[in-house]
Amino acid sequence: MQNSSASIRRRHPLVSTALVGALAIATLASLQGCIALLGAGAVAGGMSLNDRRTGGAQVEDEAIELKSGGRLRDTIGDKGHVNVTSYNRIVLLSGEVPSEADKAAAEKAIASLEGVNNVVNELEVGANSTLSTRSSDTLITTRVKSALIDAKDIQSSAIKVITERGNVYLMGRVTEREAARAADVARAQPSVLKVVRVFEILSEEQLSNLK
Repeated sequence: MQNSSASIRRRHPLVSTALVGALAIATLASLQGCIALLGAGAVAGGMSLNDRRTGGAQVEDEAIELKSGGRLRDTIGDKGHVNVTSYNRIVLLSGEVPSEADKAAAEKAIASLEGVNNVVNELEVGANSTLSTRSSDTLITTRVKSALIDAKDIQSSAIKVITERGNVYLMGRVTEREAARAADVARAQPSVLKVVRVFEILSEEQLSNLK
């Protein structure tokens, strides 16, 4: 697909069999246009047992990401390269769009989706990232995830890692201690330019109640 096309990438494994079918239909339809839903890994048919979100929140996040493709196509057409990541109804927008007007329009469109509690708009105004930049971002994400797994004092499965142009975004439901530790781990990896915390902070008591 040409760099001028928009790409809405999904960042979470699917959480229901129904959504697997829906994603397949949406992906097939999007390939006929210019916006595609690109999975970050293998598609799964069940919810993660180690996820700190409720089952309902996981399903709702999948629905938000699924609906975002059509909403953005209706709003900004095939302009830009937009990634949408929803975690516990907090939505991160990352990537590139041609203008400030497109950036604002994308945020407004996603904020209007049912179930969205907050939108963190990290879209950059400018040219789409190159394939080499995206390949580098993928490598950075892999390094950060591996480092989080190696850090025994962090539940790595509770943290979502997204990388754009060397900027690492961390999402999840974590305590302040976990948030600070995860940011330090990510910041120490090669080629990381900036670490942005998009966490939902829990108290130690709230975390204990989740266990």
